[in-house]
Amino acid sequence: MSDEAFNLSMRKFLKQVGVTSQQQIEELVRSGAVGAGSLKLKVVLTAEGTDLKHVVTGEVELP
Repeated sequence: MSDEAFNLSMRKFLKQVGVTSQQQIEELVRSGAVGAGSLKLKVVLTAEGTDLKHVVTGEVELP
């Protein structure tokens, strides 16, 4: 696989992760399941067949 094909594949995956994650968070907030203030989030990235475990945590201010 060429570097260009790898980069395109990686960008497509990350775009899907970003877009679908945002949609899920927005849906949760619209449902009223969370109150005002902020929402603490955590994403865990793993890769099948490897020992990769990358954790990203953050906080989103709610309207």
